[in-house]
Amino acid sequence: MADPRARRTPRLTTAEVRRTERLTPHMVRVVLAGPEEFGAGEFTDHYVKLQFPRPGVEYPEPFDLQRIREELPREQWPVTRTYTVRRWDADARELWLDFVVHGDEGIAGPWAANVKPGEVLRFAGPGGGYAPAPDAEWHLLAGDESALPAIAAALERLPAGAKARAFIEVSGPEEEQKLESAADVELTWLHRSGARVGERLVEAVRKLDLSGDVQAFVHGEAGFVKELRPLLRKERGLAKERVSISGYWRLGHNEDAWQATKREFDPQV
Repeated sequence: MADPRARRTPRLTTAEVRRTERLTPHMVRVVLAGPEEFGAGEFTDHYVKLQFPRPGVEYPEPFDLQRIREELPREQWPVTRTYTVRRWDADARELWLDFVVHGDEGIAGPWAANVKPGEVLRFAGPGGGYAPAPDAEWHLLAGDESALPAIAAALERLPAGAKARAFIEVSGPEEEQKLESAADVELTWLHRSGARVGERLVEAVRKLDLSGDVQAFVHGEAGFVKELRPLLRKERGLAKERVSISGYWRLGHNEDAWQATKREFDPQV
């Protein structure tokens, strides 16, 4: 078996926190002073791999991920968490990242809720692969809170005259946000109100008339994504190149466990 330390080590960017903003009771925006060369802008689902130090572990300075992987046991490597870029403002050199926060649960959420201006965050990226196609007849955007930043970015990218239907599932009305777009957008907020994550989304998408040349972006909890993939691709016949669909997370799993079981859980990924 190949040594995991031999894998290509991503180049890290170090950015300083400029400010934070509480968007809703469970959503916090962290604005970073971005690097001069960041490379975002082509896609609306750009993401970065955040690196959170393990408590009590001293890392070499300057921070060198390759050296860390070579010298420290895996359990001491920084914890990686993946987050979508809400916005990259190249002129202001600001990088916006939105975090779902549920008290002390997890790693990234509590960090975002408590971080102060001047603190630093290291990350790799950006990656990405989706942007609204200008030649699509209309656009379907569907997801939960984890997909909200990408959906919001896509809506902002759509020009006047474009048509879109967006379905965003959140826990309740207090988690709705004001979203902007020059396009003709029919936006539907779906409130779980105790239902299983994704249940409202699946119901809404199943009822849709998906005729015409539609481009779909469907992301969020892996369970409902697994339900909607065959609906879109097989039952409704959307072309593969017109569908961006993936599980960002899985209920009951942290990111490490989800990434380790992703192919097993959903072989069509």
